[in-house]
Parts: sequence; structure tokens; C-alpha cells
Amino acid sequence: MAVVGAIMVPHPPLIVPEVGRGGEQQIYETTAAYRKAAKFVKELMPDTIVLSSPHNVMYYDYFNISGGKTAHGDFRRFGAKDVAFDVEYDVPLVQEISRLADEDGLPAGTLGTRDPALDHGTMVPLYFLQQKLSEFRLVRIGLSGQSLEDHYRLGMLVRQAAENLDRRVVFVGSGDLSHKLKDDGPYGFDAAGPVYDDRIMDVMGRAAFGELFDFDATFCDQAAECGHRSFCILAGALDRKSVDAERLAHQDVTGVGYGVCTFRVTGDDDSRDFLAQRDAANQKRLAEERANEDVYVRLARKTIETYINEEKIISLYSDLSDIAPDGLPTELTEKQAGTFVSIHKDGKLRGCIGTIAPTKYCVAEEIIGNAISASTKDPRFPAIGKKELPRLEITVDVLGPTERIDSPDELDVKRYGVIVTKRHRRGLLLPNLEGVDTVEEQLRIAKQKAGLDPDEDHVTLERFEVVRHF
Repeated sequence: MAVVGAIMVPHPPLIVPEVGRGGEQQIYETTAAYRKAAKFVKELMPDTIVLSSPHNVMYYDYFNISGGKTAHGDFRRFGAKDVAFDVEYDVPLVQEISRLADEDGLPAGTLGTRDPALDHGTMVPLYFLQQKLSEFRLVRIGLSGQSLEDHYRLGMLVRQAAENLDRRVVFVGSGDLSHKLKDDGPYGFDAAGPVYDDRIMDVMGRAAFGELFDFDATFCDQAAECGHRSFCILAGALDRKSVDAERLAHQDVTGVGYGVCTFRVTGDDDSRDFLAQRDAANQKRLAEERANEDVYVRLARKTIETYINEEKIISLYSDLSDIAPDGLPTELTEKQAGTFVSIHKDGKLRGCIGTIAPTKYCVAEEIIGNAISASTKDPRFPAIGKKELPRLEITVDVLGPTERIDSPDELDVKRYGVIVTKRHRRGLLLPNLEGVDTVEEQLRIAKQKAGLDPDEDHVTLERFEVVRHF
């Protein structure tokens, strides 16, 4: 057996009558669709429900799969303590998914389990499923800060584990859509909200899962969605499968988007290998970019690859003919400057470390030191692994001299980086960063990096220009 189908569902506690106390009537269309989706699951006769929830334990760099044999939860915090759930986990399937993830180098497993109680992103789907299904076991998966591609990859491992253990599995992708659909909604309005809902319902309604990767992170943040990564895991669980997709409902009456779709597996279809297609396109693009990298970036990349593959620090006196056939230019070997090395993977920041002022005797040595730090010592991320190296995009910024300014009016978010200082605290932000479009936003982030209140006014400001190398 394997994954035989999936459903995409929201998780508003309001939809549970004991919680909504009549308020659920305003989303009756969603309720009716939910019941239809639960009936759909029953018809598939699953042994196990695998459910991904944005409200399960979440880490930046790890997918938590809930451990243990059983779990309990209730709607106590929503004023309905008598609506309770007791579930049995499919322990062998959890173990098999974890084993496959370890083999694949994907950080996932039960090591991060903290709160064993069921979350509402799990309980709302269970409320409807248990009205139709009397016996099934559960696997509960949390999201992470990893890329959309890695969420899809986890779904592929769920499918493989189900096949290995001969499980009949239905995947439940729990997630609300945009939380910013109405001015009078609980989270206000953003123009990205309705656009996100229209796009995601179109993509999921067509089962065009490859398009899930095309949603920009900044756009998703502006829309304040909470289910996109859950839907990516769902899509991965249906990788290389032909599916009949049905869009059942979409509502936005509360200011939050609720979407319901069902997906019935009808056979195999190797043309629906969306991650493989994505990886192939990315590798082609990365190969073209690498062929055009300048010597600053080639030096940073060689430093990172040598350090991670061979645990060696390259020397300027070693053979660098592969990155500089005519030798490193003098602006690298005879000049000094602060530099920043920034690393991205799958469109997301993977590491960034730099120096405001020179600490080495030349720019090349500055790049070597910061490249190693950015790839292995950025406290926000784990060290980069060997398997990640082909997917890295690298830029090098060489900083010009800093100058004191008297007012934010002298800043330009595209042209100037900024340094914010108050006593011993100092925060720096480079210019022309994706998602940082205003001086106000630039200063807010720089203050946060300095450990200051974003509203702190009494700070010293400096600006600087950079030359960015690709």
C-alpha cells in the first residue's frame, strides 16, 4: 500500500460548535466541505492518518514528528474542555519516516518533542474525521523553517515509508490561508492576502504542486498565511502520483482564509516529479550563475567547499589557478576592507557573517575568514553540510568607509548600509536586501541586531556603501 489520498483543510476552533456557540454558522460552507472531506477519507479506508500542523512543535532547522505511543488533547483553552481526543500513534511508521530522513540527511524525527498534547491544528481535523472513522492510527508532523523544497522532500519520505511498511495512508495538510483578508478581521488587511488565497486555491484545486515553490517568502509573510509549508508536505506525499483533485470550498468571511480540497490517488505518473523538476531547473540556473561568478565569489566558494569537504583552510599561497588562472588581482591581495559573505540556499538565507572594518592584512584573507564563519559559525543556522554545497548561492560585499550621519534622511535603503550604535551595542545591516524596502524597516532591523528596542531614538547612525560581487 501507500499514500492513497489527501485532504487540505483549515483549523479554526470556531468551526467546532462547542467552541463557536453559534458563531460557526458564519462558516457553514466550510463546515459542509469539511464533512464531505471526512467522508472522502472514510471511503479511502486508511490504516493511518499522517497530519501536518503549523501548531505542532516547530523548529527552524528540524521537523518534529511527535513521539510516544499515544496523545491526548482538548479544547479547554477555547472554552470547551469536554471536547477531547485520545489518539494512538503509528510508532513503526514514525520510526520508518525518521530512519529515511536520517539516511537522506533531512533533519526530522522525534528528538524535538516537548509538549505531547495535541494542538488545535490537529484537533480540528480530528473532530470531523472521528465522526466518520472509528479506527485509525496517527502520525503528527510539525513544520520548520526549512525551505519549501525540504517540506516537499519530507512528504516524499512519508510516501516511501508508507510503501515500505505496506500502510494505507491518507495525508491531512492542516493549514489556514491568509490571515489578512479584511480590515475588520482579527489581523487587519493586506493587499497580498486575497492574492495569496486566489493563487493557493487555484494551485491546489488543479493539483499543480510544482507551483507551490513559486510563492515568494516575503509575499507569504505579507499575506500572513500559516498553511503553505503544510501543503508542500502534502504535495510531496503525492509525488509521482496521478490525482483527481476537487476544490470543495473557500471562505474569507472572518478575515482568515479557509480552503478545503481533496486529492484521490489514481495511479502512478512519473511526470509529476515536481521536486526533481525543480532541482533540475535550479541546478541549471546555478551552473550558469557559477560560470559567471567573479573572482571574489569564486574565492569564497572554494573556501567553503574546501573547509567543509576537506576540513582545510585554503591558503593564498596554494594553487588557486582553478578560480584565478592569472593569479588573484591586486585589489584582493594588496588592499584592506571589511567584507560580508552571504549564503543563500533555495532562495532562503543560509548564513551571513562579515566584518565592518578590516581585520586581516588583505581583502582576500578577509573573504576567506568570513566565508568559513558564514558557512559554519552563524549562530542562527547549523553548519552547512556537504550535501548542501551544490545548492548554495553566494555573494560577497566589500564595504567602503563608514561616515557619521545626523539623520535617517541621509540614508537610502538601496544605496547605503547602516550601523546603529548605542553605548556598547552595535548593529549593522547591508544595503539593497530583499524584503527591506524602507529606511524605517532598515533601521528597525539594525536596532534589533544591536539588541535595542526598535523604537529607540537616541542612537548614533553611520552609513556606508558596498560593492556587491556575484
